Amino acid sequence: MKLVFAGTPEFAAVALAHLYAAGHDIVLVLSQPDRPAGRGMKLLPSPVKQFALAHGMVVAQPHSLRLDGKYPDEALAARAALEMVQADAMVVAAYGLILPQWVLDLFAADAPPGRPKLGTAPSGGSAARGAASVGAKKYGCFNIHASLLPRWRGAAPIHRAIEAGDSVTGVTIMQMDAGLDTGDMLLTQAVPISPLDTTGSLHDRLAVLGGQLMVQALGQAEFDQLQAVPQPLADITYASKIDKTEAVIDWSQSAQTISQRVRAFNPFPGASTLLAGETLKIWAAAAGGGAFAGGQVGGQIVALAPSGIVVAALDSTLIITELQRPGGKRLASAEFLRGCPLQVGQVLG
Repeated sequence: MKLVFAGTPEFAAVALAHLYAAGHDIVLVLSQPDRPAGRGMKLLPSPVKQFALAHGMVVAQPHSLRLDGKYPDEALAARAALEMVQADAMVVAAYGLILPQWVLDLFAADAPPGRPKLGTAPSGGSAARGAASVGAKKYGCFNIHASLLPRWRGAAPIHRAIEAGDSVTGVTIMQMDAGLDTGDMLLTQAVPISPLDTTGSLHDRLAVLGGQLMVQALGQAEFDQLQAVPQPLADITYASKIDKTEAVIDWSQSAQTISQRVRAFNPFPGASTLLAGETLKIWAAAAGGGAFAGGQVGGQIVALAPSGIVVAALDSTLIITELQRPGGKRLASAEFLRGCPLQVGQVLG
C-alpha cells in the first residue's frame, strides 16, 4: 500500500521499520518537531524522523494538525501534503498529536456497491470511521496501541500496566475514530508481564509485536479479511502521561507497590529517593519477606545484606539491588556500598 505514517518515539520507529521491510510505500512521515535533549539541550530529531530520513522518506513536523488551533499555517501545510500524496491508508503509532476529524475524513471512503465497509461487525455494529473494503481507494486510519484495549487507553499504557501489577498486556491494532483510543479493535495479541519486566524490556517486546501485527492487519485489509470488534464498555482504564514527580518513592506505601513503581519508571523517569539531601535513583528492587520489626519508620535501612539494601516499607521490606548517585553510574548494591557506605538505621526519603 501507499501509506502515511505518523509517529515519534522508538516504539513507532520499530513499527515504521517493519512496514518498510514489508515493502509498503511510505509516501509521507509525520513526526513531532525536534526537541532539545541531553546536557547541551541541542535539538534532536525523533527516532521516527531519523529512520525516515535514513531511508529517503519525506518528513513533515507540524506542531499541530488543528486548522483552528495555534498553528493553522502548519496544519494547512500538512493537509496539503496529505492530499497530494493520495495514500491508501494512514498508520499511527505513539504520534503524540490527536488526529482531528479532517484527517479521519481524508482517508474515509465508501465501499463498492453491495459491499460492507471494512470492519463492519456482522452483528450490526457500526463500522469504524474511515474504513473501506477491497476495491475502495482508502482503508482508513489505523493505530498501534500498546495494551489490550479498553484497558489502558491513553499516553502511557506500558508504564501503567507494570505500575498496577498487571500480569498480562499486549498490542491492539485499532481503526481510529475521533475519541481517545476508542475505535474498533481489528487485531489483538496478549503478552505476559514477568515479575522482572521493566517498562524498557516490555516496551521492546511490544514494539516488535506492534510492527508485526500492523503488517498482518494491512495484508488482511487488502483482502477484506479484517473484522472490527467494538471495545467493551466495561473495565475501561486510562493511562495518564508520566510526570517526573511521580517517580519519588513514598515509603509509606507497601513494598510490593514500591517495587512495581520502580519497574514502571525504569528507564524513565527513574524512581528516586533522598539520602542526606542527595537524590538516589533506584533502578531495581523487590519486595522482601515478612514484616520488619516494630519501632522502625518507612524508608529506614534495616539491613545491608548480600541480596541488597533492605529498607522498611509499609508492610514489609524492600530489597534494593541497583541504584545510582547523581553523576554516577548505575551500580549493583554491593558495588554501590563499596563507594558509598550506608549504615543500618539511616532513613531514605
